[in-house]
Amino acid sequence: MQKNGHIQEKLQHIPVANQRGFTYMLALVIIMISGIMMGMIGQTWQTAIKREKEAELIFRGTQIRDAITRWYKAPRAQQVATPLNDLKDLLEDPRSLTKARYLRKLYKDPVTGGDWGIIRDSNKGIIGVFSQSSDKPLKTGGFPDELADFADKTRYSDWKFIYTAQSAAPARTVVR
Repeated sequence: MQKNGHIQEKLQHIPVANQRGFTYMLALVIIMISGIMMGMIGQTWQTAIKREKEAELIFRGTQIRDAITRWYKAPRAQQVATPLNDLKDLLEDPRSLTKARYLRKLYKDPVTGGDWGIIRDSNKGIIGVFSQSSDKPLKTGGFPDELADFADKTRYSDWKFIYTAQSAAPARTVVR
């Protein structure tokens, strides 16, 4: 009994301030660990958002490229061969007597949220688009065959969605 009494007597002499310091340190460690975990979750979230924007960039760029392809491969019997001078003409073809649409809406660049960079040919006019972002892409490989030249590009602005006479657009009809 004397031992227990002696220990209790010694514990009574330990200042309460020391115990509060331990609780304060424990609270700081918990806050620090929570902050690190939140930072890791934030990084994962940012990566997921960037991957979504990349996928949307590929979708929108391909849609615009395919619309440009349909513009140049449109039936020429009723239309005069003219260069594409404005992407808005893809929404409603001014050359056509009927309401010919090659694109349902004019998409914005999903990476920048702004307008696309325009690729022009001196004879044909607009032949393609590209993102104006200089950010580094996450995706560097595994592209479809039609976008194989995107592999190992270092910036989104290097991803060019260009119409070429050899490019095979999907077999779709003009939306009216």
